[in-house]
Amino acid sequence: MTAGDHAGPPPGDDPEARTGAAADTPRAGSPAGRVVFVGAGPGAADLITLRGARVLGEADVVVWPRSLVPPEVMEHARADAEVLTSDDHTLEDVIQLFARAKREGLTVCRLQSGDPAIYATLHEQINACRRMDLAYEIVPGVGSLSAMAAALGQELTVPEVAQSLILTRRAVRVPMPDNEQLQELAGHGTTMALYLSVRRPRELVADLLAGGYAPETPVAIGYRVSWPDEVLLRCRLDELAATLKEHKITTQALIVLGPGLAAGEEERRSHVYRPNYGHRYRRLGSPKRYKGAGAPPEGA
Repeated sequence: MTAGDHAGPPPGDDPEARTGAAADTPRAGSPAGRVVFVGAGPGAADLITLRGARVLGEADVVVWPRSLVPPEVMEHARADAEVLTSDDHTLEDVIQLFARAKREGLTVCRLQSGDPAIYATLHEQINACRRMDLAYEIVPGVGSLSAMAAALGQELTVPEVAQSLILTRRAVRVPMPDNEQLQELAGHGTTMALYLSVRRPRELVADLLAGGYAPETPVAIGYRVSWPDEVLLRCRLDELAATLKEHKITTQALIVLGPGLAAGEEERRSHVYRPNYGHRYRRLGSPKRYKGAGAPPEGA
């Protein structure tokens, strides 16, 4: 069954109007109840996966982060699904819903923006499920970094330029572990993606420069990538703070920087597809090199 097989809400239906509509009405669900954490993608409604759309269309209850997931994604949900908006509720409220799902045998679709594995407050929700012996599942999603690379039209791991990718953030209101300080991570000089880090841009730039990035290091800024109001900007590292201020970007932005962003048309070819690079699917030289590798698949 594909995403299009699910009947969404009727025309004019507002998912917010369904919030709490069935809070006191037990539903017939799976005997044990379960929670499915679904990566809703970076924003565009058609970037949710087929599996995510299927789960959303089968759920009795949907937890919807409406500030991060657009209402168009909710068109995959059942018209009679109960909707809880997460942006105006606490973790404790959500856990109470999970407990109710266990009692009543409900399936809860907990939507998470992007991919649930990255900065998604997933850890504490999983622990709650484990404590109450409630079954859960995770459906991966398209992350904002993947969407941003696509919007930039380039690869982030450029051969012989940048083969490592650091995903991190700057400590502002929430501290970082002692061994993950931004200046130390910047010392690697590779491609870095900074989440949740646009609030104090001058301090951010100072940390990155002190860590070893050059002032001319190329930077890309992605605001609400894949949303209708997407903003995609490029600048030098020493222009980052001024660029953010000029465009009034203070939230929902991802910053990517590093030498890989500057890779242009010059030859940076992957070794794997070179004529002189052999492997078990494209064998070169002595057959003894591939002993135990098995026969290549038909058509390889």
